Amino acid sequence: MPYLDRRDFIKMMGLGAAAVAMPAILPGCTQTRTMPENFYSVPMKGNARILHITDVHGQLNPVYFREPNVNLGVGDAYGRPPHVVGNKLLQAMGLQTNTPESYAYTYLDFENAARKYGKTGGFAHIKTLLDRLREQAGGKANTLTVDGGDLWQGSGTSLWTRGVDMVEASNIMGLDVMVGHWEFTYREDEVLSNVALFKGDFIGQNVRVKEDSLFGDEYGKLVERYDGSGLFNEDTGHAFRPYVIKNVGGARICIIGQAFPRTGNANPQEFFPDWSFGLREDDMIALVKDIRENEKPDAIVLLSHNGMDVDIKMAQRVPGLNAVFGGHTHDGIPKPVKVKNVEGNTCLVTNAGSNGKYVGVMDFDIQDGKVKDMHYQMLPIISDWLPANKEMAAYIHQMRQSTYDNKIVESRASKFFFNKERVGKTYNEILSEKLAIADRLLYRRGNFMGTWDQVLCNALREEYDADVAMSAGVRWGTTTLKGDWITMEDVMTQTAITYGETYVSEMTGGELMLILEGVADNLFDPDPYLQSGGDMVRVGGLDYTIDPAKPLGERITNARLDNGHLIEKTEKYKVAGWASVNRTPEGRLMWDVVRDYIIRNRDKDNVLKLPRINHPELVGVKENPGIADYPVKIS
Repeated sequence: MPYLDRRDFIKMMGLGAAAVAMPAILPGCTQTRTMPENFYSVPMKGNARILHITDVHGQLNPVYFREPNVNLGVGDAYGRPPHVVGNKLLQAMGLQTNTPESYAYTYLDFENAARKYGKTGGFAHIKTLLDRLREQAGGKANTLTVDGGDLWQGSGTSLWTRGVDMVEASNIMGLDVMVGHWEFTYREDEVLSNVALFKGDFIGQNVRVKEDSLFGDEYGKLVERYDGSGLFNEDTGHAFRPYVIKNVGGARICIIGQAFPRTGNANPQEFFPDWSFGLREDDMIALVKDIRENEKPDAIVLLSHNGMDVDIKMAQRVPGLNAVFGGHTHDGIPKPVKVKNVEGNTCLVTNAGSNGKYVGVMDFDIQDGKVKDMHYQMLPIISDWLPANKEMAAYIHQMRQSTYDNKIVESRASKFFFNKERVGKTYNEILSEKLAIADRLLYRRGNFMGTWDQVLCNALREEYDADVAMSAGVRWGTTTLKGDWITMEDVMTQTAITYGETYVSEMTGGELMLILEGVADNLFDPDPYLQSGGDMVRVGGLDYTIDPAKPLGERITNARLDNGHLIEKTEKYKVAGWASVNRTPEGRLMWDVVRDYIIRNRDKDNVLKLPRINHPELVGVKENPGIADYPVKIS
């Protein structure tokens, strides 16, 4: 049974959200520069329009999100979008500095730009824009709205409702098709319940039911869990529909789903014991061939959570795709990458960033059953420039008035079944708690250490009196401006996952170096199919030198503790961490560890000061267009 009774939750909130009074002040409203004329005017160029969002990570309200100043490309990806940053990205995209676009797509002068333009995203504002874009296309019947995954995870409310808050918001927004990744880190029965609640199609050609589940003793329970949903195909082994065909503006468009291929390695398998994942390129080629020959759609597109470099390689190798709507790597790239496939035809590869910052708009001109032309534009969501949709705003407001109670499950470990201190408070009361004032910009996104990551690592080291702390290089987590209050909501955007337990262990220097080398290889292997799509593991209390161009086992050198001690291969060190993919640790939940660290370490003026940031030294990257304004030595 799911941990949360969805019907009780929905009844409690009330599905008639539109009837609830809208809050007088919406989050994220600041003084901003006047919107340029026709900024959100996108006249239809064709007869079918696909609207794309991805990697929202549970952010229903407007947020700040700083784009990276380090996004290194290796091999064929060197200097190719998305591996260009700052001014070089603006030049590659034909954009100007000191504009809404430079604020949205780069880290440049981020704090001043954030004060000028305000927050980005927010479902109430996205809903307004989507409705405009549908109207500009001649009506909803001429459009299709798709999401590239990582929608249900990344906030306190998504954790506490097991993703139900995002599913209901998606239904209000009019989402038609989606794929998954972090969605699978809820329990299988919770995922299937959410899929049933979702009014659109949840697809994935590369998610299969394991053979042991198909033919083992658990088969009856498996079928019962699906409960006649029509998703599971016993003959092919697909856990979900591999594709759907939609009539859009009189054209038949096939959308193939691709979940994150490495879900089974990157996340605990205990959450999805019956499902397996993988790239499954051969299956994709065969599926596209079969669809072309037997279904004969007017266009075929891939809705993907591969990551942009993987999407580019797949678009080259899979004939028959007209476009890829990608996710996972959080790349805000305003122009598509044009790829020639093995048949010599062009496929447009796109990625619509993260945190609800952008909506991708692709118009298809389809005549006589063929795609004659495609037009793409990506629109930044400057929240103050779009009035909040009343129905969505009312829903979000009412959902956040839900009460935290002992039905809430925050952890795998039974002793953390619920947090007694939070029981009886509303979600909004919990999340609006002010913890400290930021002494600098706190951000996360980038190939190496972010300032928010340093906060997390410091909290772990203090909790366990550890020599070193390690925190996964995930790309979700919003930004806090210097001088702003750090709230519990900010902490949850960095840490809200279903396996947030912390731990400490003893590790030799050799073991520590192997971990660093392995993660670096996942990030910098020249073959995109061998990359994981995340960033380098964050390491607190330790500095090191890295040469991304070196092979596995040779990238990391000169690793030293903060006290200058050189890491010795056989010497043992106390290492703290969290989010274990394997066993369930017994330490406190990460968000509680971070909250308490921030409160303990604020000064008399309530300011949290970070004594140092563990930025690694980089070698062989000085001319790489994927790095700019790096705070320590590069060569």
